[in-house]
Amino acid sequence: MPSCAVILLAAGSSTRMGVPKQLLPYRGRPLLRHAVETALAAGCSPVVVVLGANSEAVGESLAGLDVVTTVNADWDLGMGSSIQTGLRTLQSTDADAAILALGDQPFVSAAFYRSLVAEADRSGCGIVSARYADTVGVPVYFARRNWPLLEAMAPDQGCKGVILRNGGDAKFLDCPEAAIDIDTPEEYRRLVDPRLGSRN
Repeated sequence: MPSCAVILLAAGSSTRMGVPKQLLPYRGRPLLRHAVETALAAGCSPVVVVLGANSEAVGESLAGLDVVTTVNADWDLGMGSSIQTGLRTLQSTDADAAILALGDQPFVSAAFYRSLVAEADRSGCGIVSARYADTVGVPVYFARRNWPLLEAMAPDQGCKGVILRNGGDAKFLDCPEAAIDIDTPEEYRRLVDPRLGSRN
């Protein structure tokens, strides 16, 4: 089985939320800490958390966890710059692959992370992506041989275009849970209050 790291992207300023969503309480701990614990429970190593806005406070929320934090000084340029910051952190490791993931998809499970790695091992494909809500995207597994594709992205690009342009080397796993991310106060209220239709 390939040795797989995780790059958790948590550099944004939470403009639509109005407060740092990484620190919002969820099941007794900050939302980002929950995401990191999920990645660790999957057995992935190292887990690299890319910070940006509010990096000091957000980093402190991960105290005691076996993670590597790195700060993207250019976080405001876009997600591509944060992905590339995470990859630079992994260059000196012996990781065979990396899963790109977000800190605000609380229903993505450790079992799904493991299924991405297992499918890559089974198929030999260099990209294994979540599929949900008529699209594809994170969490997504990239074998190390495909990291240059991510390193070549413009700073304001995400990885969806890379996935679609390299479909011949890609597999897709259904993950409806990944369709739920937490960007607005209303989405957060639904997350924490079952009476509003949350799946919590």
